[in-house]
Order: sequence, then C-alpha cells, then structure tokens
Amino acid sequence: MNSNGLLPHDHGQPPTSHALESAQGGNAPQSNEPQTPTERGKGTLRILVVEDDVPLARLLVAWLKTEQFEADLTHDGEHALSKIEDGDYQMLLLDLNLPKVDGTTLLAKLHSERPQLPVLVLTGRNRTEDMVLALNLGADDYLVKPFSLVELLARIRAVLRRRGQISAEAQRRSQPGLLLHREEYCVERDGRRIDLTPREFALLEYLLERAPKPVSRATLMEEVWRVPFDPSTNIVDVYMKYLRDKIDCTGEQKLIRTVRGVGYALACA
Repeated sequence: MNSNGLLPHDHGQPPTSHALESAQGGNAPQSNEPQTPTERGKGTLRILVVEDDVPLARLLVAWLKTEQFEADLTHDGEHALSKIEDGDYQMLLLDLNLPKVDGTTLLAKLHSERPQLPVLVLTGRNRTEDMVLALNLGADDYLVKPFSLVELLARIRAVLRRRGQISAEAQRRSQPGLLLHREEYCVERDGRRIDLTPREFALLEYLLERAPKPVSRATLMEEVWRVPFDPSTNIVDVYMKYLRDKIDCTGEQKLIRTVRGVGYALACA
C-alpha cells in the first residue's frame, strides 16, 4: 500500500501510471472549477470526487480523465453539497471521513434529496458495520482502501450499468471480425478470445477508434501512456510487437500495419 491508499501494483496499470506520478508530484490537473458544456465531450459521464486526501483526490481526477470521464473534485462535504446542487453529475466517489459535513451525513441527505445520483464509497473504514450503514444509507457500492484502480473502474462501470447510465453494449467496441471487451481487457478475433494486458488493450482501442487512419508514435505515447514523446525510446514498437504476436496469428489477415514514416494503423478486417 502506498500513501495514496492504492495497491502497489496500480503503479503499473495503464493508463494510470502518469496520473499517479502527477499526483505524487503535486502537479496533477486541478478540477475544482466546473467545465462549461463546450469543454465537455458529448455524452461524457461526469463524476464528482469527494475526498479530503488531496493527493489521492487529484490522482483520481487525473485517472478518471484517462478513462474518458469528466471529473471534478472537492475536499469537504459542505462544498460537495454545493457542487452537486450546481453541477450535472452522473456519479459520486465519496470518502466518509470528511470535514464540515461527514460522509454518512452526506449519504443520508443525498438518499433523501437526490436518490437518482449513484454513490460509490471509497474509505479506509473496513468494519462490516460501517459498510452496512453506508449501504443502508443509500450507497450503491463500498470499496475499502487500499484499492486497485482496475477494480475501481470495474465497480464504477457496474454501478453505472445498474443505474441505467451506460449499457453493457457501451462497454464494447468493434469492427468486422474484431470485438473489444473493456471490462475484461480482452478482444475477440473471429470468435477467438485473446487476453490482453491493460496497456495492450489501451493501444488497440486507440487504434480502433481511429481506424483505418495511421497514428504516429508520438500521439500514441501522449494519448495512451500520457507522457510526452521521447524519440529515444522504442516502447511503442515493443508493445506493438506484443499486440501483433497476439492479434495477428499465422495465416490470418494482418490487422496492425506499420505505416512507414508515420506510425501504425489498424486495417479493416
């Protein structure tokens, strides 16, 4: 466990490593100010992080953005109520140990006044009675620190599905012959299941979103790894080889193409 309440292996879970480094260095993006509709992506789900541990809160906001959510943060229950009143949120990530208005009081108030707002509790309280109380007060789920970002993402998506915010179909991306399953980090090629690491999955998903257009190595570094491009590293090429070894088996049409002088592209199957 690190000081941010995350399991150690989260340091290597793409695409969250940059968010973790930013939070530890105090340079993660601030999200206190609500975004205008023109700044938010069309149909993007918006999450409010209510956490008094500032480095952890900033980490979560940065990470949520890498997962294609919009995210704001606040550090006390009183300000959270104000932001909920003014903002259009589809989910709340809520710590229980909050100043001004504590998490259990906030839960009870939301259950009474905003029952349609899903709440996922993130807390260090690991006693059964604390979990039962939070769930009885209206929490949709309860996750004890330290937690894995991979597990947190799965729980966020599960809560949103149960509440009807997203459909199971929205967790899949496809093109003819290729079907990506976000929750399981796997892909089906012509019915054959292929398990991927989170980084490999993020790369393939990014190529699929832009297929059949080529994507440069610099863009892949900046969008998938969330770090500035370093021409001295071949990490993109290394991971592309990993993907090809899994996706493009002998005898099958090659889906991942190298575009000389540009980068990589995903061909239509």
